[in-house]
Amino acid sequence: MHVAFFINCDDNYIPLKLNLRLLFPFRYRKAIFIGNILLMKALLPYLLFAFALGACKPLTQQDAPTAITPGVRQTDVYLPLLAGKTVALVVNNTSTLGPVHLVDSLLSLGIEVRTIFAPEHGFRGDADAGEKIADSIDPRTGIPIISLYGKHRKPTEEDLADIEVVVFDIQDVGVRFYTYISTLHYVMDACAEFNKPLILLDRPNPNGHYVAGPVLEPEFKSFVGMHPIPVVYGLTLGELAQMINGEGWLANGKCDLQVIKINNYTHNDHYTLPVKPSPNLPNAQAIALYPSLCFFEPTVMSIGRGTPYPFQVIGYPDPAFGNFSFTPVSIEGMSKYPKHQNRTCYGVDLRKVAAPQFTLSYLMTYYTKFGGGKDFFTSANFFDKLAGSSLLRQQILQGLTAAEIEKTWVPQLDAFKETRKKYLLYPDFE
Repeated sequence: MHVAFFINCDDNYIPLKLNLRLLFPFRYRKAIFIGNILLMKALLPYLLFAFALGACKPLTQQDAPTAITPGVRQTDVYLPLLAGKTVALVVNNTSTLGPVHLVDSLLSLGIEVRTIFAPEHGFRGDADAGEKIADSIDPRTGIPIISLYGKHRKPTEEDLADIEVVVFDIQDVGVRFYTYISTLHYVMDACAEFNKPLILLDRPNPNGHYVAGPVLEPEFKSFVGMHPIPVVYGLTLGELAQMINGEGWLANGKCDLQVIKINNYTHNDHYTLPVKPSPNLPNAQAIALYPSLCFFEPTVMSIGRGTPYPFQVIGYPDPAFGNFSFTPVSIEGMSKYPKHQNRTCYGVDLRKVAAPQFTLSYLMTYYTKFGGGKDFFTSANFFDKLAGSSLLRQQILQGLTAAEIEKTWVPQLDAFKETRKKYLLYPDFE
């Protein structure tokens, strides 16, 4: 049973239809007609409660005309594109419409969601980095969940056989080795190969206000870096998807892509995410430091995995490395086997510092404290994948300073910035 009504979202009056059997597990009283709106007398308090839950929120001060509103809020644009069609969603814990998950919201609006595709960390975003995610069934809705992390990274023809349109809604952090953009690439390639339209609900990039770092060389392509872009690329997922299409990076031609834009967003805006994008990026400080501190992953240093503040501290099990101390422990859903588990590490606490843009200074400081040399790197191969080439590691071993290394990035960065301009959907940073 459904109820249709009109609501005000971002100054647009939108006709919506709620599936009451999904929202309310009880019997319904008789209905009355008010014009062409079917409204349940007895359910009026519960519909107001549904508003509060975020099935679709009424206009509030936070939703003022100048407020940044992500693509998922532009329901008047994309709901007509989904009506009457079978839909697959590429989503995770960040895919919310207000406080309600997009899957639940679309089902309540009568959209036929057939399949959920989940990236690294899983559908609910509670799996450890690198942890294998198995296919499953969502216990709340009964919808099949297909993992796109592990060997099965690209939707197959069978996965998409009964799907008419794919919707992608995942929060990115604007860093090349964050694997959600690799999942986006494979989803786009599958849609191109099997002739499925893709609707991308765009979201702000918390690191979208600058461009920095080495550009990946094609021979170092991997799941932690698939595109010839810098570490920090200054694009939203919608803009990056347009670049992937426009630069011919898909194996199967162009994807039929439609980006649902963010309202009132510019690349000058500093945006704080309402939901943590993955288990080890719990806050804005970690997200800002992530591009710089991720380079410590394949080294002897800990960056706080196994603590309440990952990507906000640096340490090593030696008091000579600093006055601040922490002890990594196994934490289910965050870090089961953290580096230096149960050993006290000494170093620096970055939780209260003004988070810088991408910098090599932390890496070079602790490389020097360690005494230099190749033993600082626990996996040269993985370090090179993060860097996008072997050159950065070689430059560090050769004794170049951070400033000398960064100068070598300038020609490729300048070329990327010119290419980037073609795909911007929002006013650029100054």
